[in-house]
Amino acid sequence: MNLFNRGTPFRRADRTEPAAVAQPPTGSSATATAVLPDPGLAALTGEWAIDPAHSRIGFSVRHAMVTTVRGAFLEYQSRLYFDGRDPSRSKAEIVISTGSVDTGVEQRDGHLVGRDFLDAATYPRMRFVSTAVEAVGPDVYRMSGDLTIKTTTRPVVLELTYIGHVTDPFGYQRAGFDGTTTINRSEWGLTYSTRLAEGGAMVSEKVRLQFDIAAIRTPPAG
Repeated sequence: MNLFNRGTPFRRADRTEPAAVAQPPTGSSATATAVLPDPGLAALTGEWAIDPAHSRIGFSVRHAMVTTVRGAFLEYQSRLYFDGRDPSRSKAEIVISTGSVDTGVEQRDGHLVGRDFLDAATYPRMRFVSTAVEAVGPDVYRMSGDLTIKTTTRPVVLELTYIGHVTDPFGYQRAGFDGTTTINRSEWGLTYSTRLAEGGAMVSEKVRLQFDIAAIRTPPAG
């Protein structure tokens, strides 16, 4: 599955590994093999909105070389569109409030939103905008896009897994997908570094971003 399109106000939101990307078969027919969209997804084409009560936009980073700190951003806006007939036309935009970071430790959250890291007072938003979508296997997609943090915009690639869709007891159509990518925070100007006595970093430069999304189909206007 790919993505959707509808603005939503900043909302408070309340994880899984993506499936392995399917590789094309080897041999002379490999270049001629294409991943065709599931015809059953055509009916899902249209605008959707992230359900913040059942979604998580999170991250994880190695701390002191021996443990992993996990957190999430609780406030964000999204513009999402899904094209089940032609996945390449699907798109996504997510704008995240940097000041809404939550790792469960108030002192650590204060450090993350301060000048050493996100500097939320100066840069209250970070933004992801898709630039291309490609089907790479059954229910597996690759979404390229631009990620802006502070004043730096760099390309990233999300590996997305379509989970499925249902109609809930209230008549709403719901769809789910998981996405993940790993970035080097220093490439976006997040260069804070404290070294350990053993020589390693207190906070790893590699940060894993996680998008665990439940979306609700938006009725057409009018």
